[in-house]
Amino acid sequence: MIGLFVPVGFLLLASLVTLSSIALSNFYLQLLWVVTGSLIVLFFYFVDWRALLNHKWAVWGLYALAVFLLLVVALEGPVIRNTRGWLVLGPRNFQPVELAKIALIFAYAYYFSRRHVSIARWKNIIASFIYFVIPAALVMAQPDLGSALVLFGIWFGFLLVSGLPRRRLFFALVVFSLAGIFMWNYGLKDYQRARIVGIFYPEQNTLGINYSVAQSKIAIGSAGLWGKGYGQGTQTQLAFLPEPATDFILPAFIEEWGLIPGFLVIAAFLGIIFFILKIGILADQNFEKFICLGSAMMFTWQFFLNVGSATGIFPVVGVPFPFLSYGGSSLLTSFFLIAIINAIALRS
Repeated sequence: MIGLFVPVGFLLLASLVTLSSIALSNFYLQLLWVVTGSLIVLFFYFVDWRALLNHKWAVWGLYALAVFLLLVVALEGPVIRNTRGWLVLGPRNFQPVELAKIALIFAYAYYFSRRHVSIARWKNIIASFIYFVIPAALVMAQPDLGSALVLFGIWFGFLLVSGLPRRRLFFALVVFSLAGIFMWNYGLKDYQRARIVGIFYPEQNTLGINYSVAQSKIAIGSAGLWGKGYGQGTQTQLAFLPEPATDFILPAFIEEWGLIPGFLVIAAFLGIIFFILKIGILADQNFEKFICLGSAMMFTWQFFLNVGSATGIFPVVGVPFPFLSYGGSSLLTSFFLIAIINAIALRS
């Protein structure tokens, strides 16, 4: 579906332009991931994905592989940026949590497509929760709060659209609130709690826990409508803005290109979600509909967490902006889902 690739291409172009301004090494690697992702799309253009993934053993085998890799990195993974979230594969690193996102989407698509009529039964709700909590617990052990929130968003999103009765949805919200209190006291690290508290006091500790958000706001606020120009962003080029290639790539882009192009980036992302949902509505099978739905929820949740972190609405949790942030694991995951969704559109 051509319409889907127009906003995807716009975000990839914005990503490459921004990375070329920040660091050429990241630019060339991102370009390599874009080419690799395009080959994945081309592969599923010619190969029927249903012959590979529309089977119980394939779906749950992928889920088991993702959980196993998460266990490996939680126990033996190298400590990079204070977390154990990467597998070292020669000169490159891979984040198994990205595979877990795909696996969870396919697992829930398979599970809910066969039980959406009876999902209100407690045993089905509890079973679906277990599928989420196993990888989420391993991700929290790394620790990686942002990815755990994305996994939660995928599960809860499936519950919302599955026709769950309001009473049970309200009960689930109460349980989540109690679980949140428990996580606050026993599950979160001190710096994670400090980041959450920092949302409510953004003017405090701007040289400490709120430093990243403060610099992000300066980059956005000083950009104007058309930015400072390519390679002229002071916060970005002088290294005041942390992680401008990943967590804060949107402020880096806006600082050099301006608010209007920044709104175009957001509009392009919304266009991706629109086309994914449209393809899902037109899909022939419930399994395919749920894949589109799960992918849209994952992308949307990552978008809100990333942009919310950059603007101080959410705590900084290190979640990438889909198709914009630098990173091979995240970009290839996104390309894989787009390849499957495009194949669904072609065969609907």
